[in-house]
Amino acid sequence: MTAHLPTYDDIEAAAKRIASHTIVTPLLRSPDLDALTGGTVLLKAETLQRTGSFKFRGAFNRLSQLTPEQKAAGVVAFSSGNHAQGVAAAAKILGLKATIIMPADAPAIKLANTKAYGAEVVTYDRVKEDREEIARRVANGRIIVPAYDDPYILTGQGTLGFEAMNQAKALGLTVDAALAPASGGGLIAGVGLAVHHANPNAKVYTVEPVGYDDHKRSVESGKRERNSSLDAALCDALLAATPGEITWAINGKALAGGYAVTDAQVRHAIGYAFRTLKLVVEPGGAVGLAAVLAGLHDTKDRCTLVVLSGGNVDPAVFAECLTL
Repeated sequence: MTAHLPTYDDIEAAAKRIASHTIVTPLLRSPDLDALTGGTVLLKAETLQRTGSFKFRGAFNRLSQLTPEQKAAGVVAFSSGNHAQGVAAAAKILGLKATIIMPADAPAIKLANTKAYGAEVVTYDRVKEDREEIARRVANGRIIVPAYDDPYILTGQGTLGFEAMNQAKALGLTVDAALAPASGGGLIAGVGLAVHHANPNAKVYTVEPVGYDDHKRSVESGKRERNSSLDAALCDALLAATPGEITWAINGKALAGGYAVTDAQVRHAIGYAFRTLKLVVEPGGAVGLAAVLAGLHDTKDRCTLVVLSGGNVDPAVFAECLTL
């Protein structure tokens, strides 16, 4: 896949490759949510995926393609948490050594889980230090597994969309629009490829936190935009500085637009997911639902896929959201 951009066929191949190690997560529908929004809302509960997020899909797909020599050397990755856990878990299954570069202010649950999978964790200051420079130094020749800008990572993430479209078809439903979180853009690119294969007329939208909405602004300007802030934020999983090169090559043509949600809207969505849907969703994983609940995306008389991308929420943050 190094000679061309990833395609739907590559996603199908990835789905076969990772099938024996991933969970086919449910596609849920809530009568309460449908009544509230006036449409059909399908929730892809990737909160129930191995390691608690979609990131395991791409990580396992990438690591399974390493050569024997690369596997023997081990891997290095940098992540705020979910990619870290995905790489650590995939490395454990495949018997590889993994070193993960993580921000010191990452949620404690994500740091602890990454270590629990057997990975070595090296922390850094996300404002003052460059994680990619640290990763290159630590790697010392080992393969660095990127969080999104890699064909195998992207197509692994795209298996989520592949599953969702097959599940929707089994329900006799055609997805008119899809909303998914965006950080570097790997998930939305993979989901977009799968959605458009099933329905070329479907609209695909990114959802990001206000202040970190580089994809939304990039779609509007037609070129890759950057976020001005590198500070920690509620949606810790969605803080990439700019869309990836490979991901933007796909997303720049495929996206219909983007939405930016406030922290208040995200907290409301987390509380709604727990109280009404009985799901634990982390801030970054709840942005799509937040956009729907806030009325930013019109769901009336339409079938909308919303990706709940992860459930690794800090207990204190989760408790705060439930008291609002």
